[in-house]
Amino acid sequence: MSTLSKKRYTITSALPYANGPLHIGHLAGAYIPGDIFVRFLRLNHKDVVYVCGSDEHGAAITIKAKKEGVTPKEIIDKYNKQIKDSFEDFGISFDIYHRTSEPMHHQLSQGFFLNLYEKGEFIEKFSEQYYDEEFNQFLADRYIVGTCPHCQNEGAYGDQCEKCGTSLSPTDLINPKSTLSGNTPILKETKHWYLPLDKYQPWLEEWLIEGKKGELKSNVFGQCQSWLKSGLQPRSMTRDLDWGVDVPLSEAEGKKLYVWLDAPIGYISATKQWAIDHGKNWEDYWKKAANPEDESTLIHFIGKDNIVFHCIIFPAILHAHGGYILPDNVPANEFLNLEGDKLSTSRNHAVWLHEYLEEFPDKQDELRYVLTSILPETSDSEFTWKDFQARINNELVAILGNFVNRVMVLSHKYFDGKLLRGSMFTAADQNVFEELAKYPGLIEQSIGSYRFREALSHFINAARLGNKYLAEEEPWKVIKNDEERVKTVLFVASQIVANLAVLAQPFLPKTAIKLFEMLNLPQQGWDKAGQVDLLSEGQQLGEVQLLFEKITDEQVEFQLNKLAQAKIDNAKAASVAAPAKTNVTFDDFMKLDIRVGTILEAEKVAKTKKLLKLKIDTGIDQRTVVSGIAEFFAPADIVGKQVSILVNLEPREIKGIMSQGMILMAEDADGRLDFVNPTSAIKSGSTVR
Repeated sequence: MSTLSKKRYTITSALPYANGPLHIGHLAGAYIPGDIFVRFLRLNHKDVVYVCGSDEHGAAITIKAKKEGVTPKEIIDKYNKQIKDSFEDFGISFDIYHRTSEPMHHQLSQGFFLNLYEKGEFIEKFSEQYYDEEFNQFLADRYIVGTCPHCQNEGAYGDQCEKCGTSLSPTDLINPKSTLSGNTPILKETKHWYLPLDKYQPWLEEWLIEGKKGELKSNVFGQCQSWLKSGLQPRSMTRDLDWGVDVPLSEAEGKKLYVWLDAPIGYISATKQWAIDHGKNWEDYWKKAANPEDESTLIHFIGKDNIVFHCIIFPAILHAHGGYILPDNVPANEFLNLEGDKLSTSRNHAVWLHEYLEEFPDKQDELRYVLTSILPETSDSEFTWKDFQARINNELVAILGNFVNRVMVLSHKYFDGKLLRGSMFTAADQNVFEELAKYPGLIEQSIGSYRFREALSHFINAARLGNKYLAEEEPWKVIKNDEERVKTVLFVASQIVANLAVLAQPFLPKTAIKLFEMLNLPQQGWDKAGQVDLLSEGQQLGEVQLLFEKITDEQVEFQLNKLAQAKIDNAKAASVAAPAKTNVTFDDFMKLDIRVGTILEAEKVAKTKKLLKLKIDTGIDQRTVVSGIAEFFAPADIVGKQVSILVNLEPREIKGIMSQGMILMAEDADGRLDFVNPTSAIKSGSTVR
């Protein structure tokens, strides 16, 4: 059965963290694709609920609160409002935008946990978890940063590297640091409840790899296959945190549910609230039915960094609980880059949605069009302001806007805006009707396969068909000799405009409304697309409206200058020395044994970009040290160089190599490293005091 042939749908878009505003990368990842899909379903009179809401728990919220010196509640209230308002102003058509801080959500999440607990699904165990001694606090995954063992990204979090997308455990990180104090955390024992993902691996392989092969997008299937091939491990479903959903056990005081247990349940709690508000039964959209054909079709729209949670962890939770439907598909998108660089909230290298809406107040559809045309559906893509300008000016204005404007202006000029049938249809007219009738099917096929870029290209090609027809028929010339033929040409052209109004609805909803208003035509469902009698003879057209305006060079220059200024501001901020860390005692300092060493040998560590394997004469011995300096120094250039080395650092295995110490490096504002070494030759083994 085709995805689009089902009768009921539960559609979700990723819950955005309520710790910052939305940017265009978020839109391109999870929200525009979901909105197009849902609008298409509604046009086909499907029973659909589209849910989303703010993800208001987890370490990301408390980290933001600490940075701003406010409470987590103040953070979520501030950003929930901003995010919700931005979605509404932009036109994302959620049926409900909920909050995971609502009591209903807490109760439902705790109910899920207790269901699994009472069934004996959890593994209870003590484990060592990173602990910040200065703050007297266990560190949740996002409170720890370090070097990713897979791609050597030095800013990886304790649960995931956002550069390569790999899911991690805190102990996987190389050189872990607490985000609270900047110190190296210690390991301390704590008790948690683990979901045995390894237990569900055979089921996941059958359901996901065998059952979804050929259905999931290649990027999604590939990541899932890689995860399963590596072998799943138990994952803790609780955290030592002071913000979130309480673990509903008397023995778990002070512990919270893991955010990736509670967050996806937010889809269900949002649906429950929507059902209460609209007199519906929420179970129709989430629970299994005696007849599978009566079950809702669940589809998650997300970005690639959430694939593992929506394809493996959440389905495993639903499966273990029992009674719930599983995702039919998870059409995740890759990342959107900006002007040759990754989008970065910390560096303010982004196009923020709320700022765009202020600076381009009537251009929601223009941004929808551009982002849809470059969606990172199976690989990363890039947004540039020059491309934004070109696509609007050369496609929306020159193709769609130009065609509609010419039809409307000529109809009013020659026939006072009244549609007249004129002479008989010619072969050219019939050919246009036949071509026009193909587009609804092409668009439907593309949307049903989650190929939204392709679907949009079919839509704009339908507008190209109209332009080509007018250019060939030249009614502005024919009017001099054959008024009846011009009536026919404009009648045919107006039917094309009416079809464009129908076809535009999933992609350009505000533009579609303008088109229906200009045609004096009520909004139509998808079943009317492709028909050539949407407008009747004698119908009076409405007033001409300008669909789109060109983007000027000055507007582009302004946006580029904003990005350039953000880069300058970041450089200035980085040039200010970081504040001193908390004082240590002299006795603590004296525990460090720093010596002058000489590099005897240096070579790159295979399959890494940043690591060098060094052999260093410390004066005490000759030892191996692995150091992340390969981007800045060639091995041949540093042999014989003297360095300062911490010789009593606990040895650690890095990429299969036992590293016995750490060389001291100075890091510049731009991230460049340089040696801390003597200015003149000094005997190896000399103490640095």
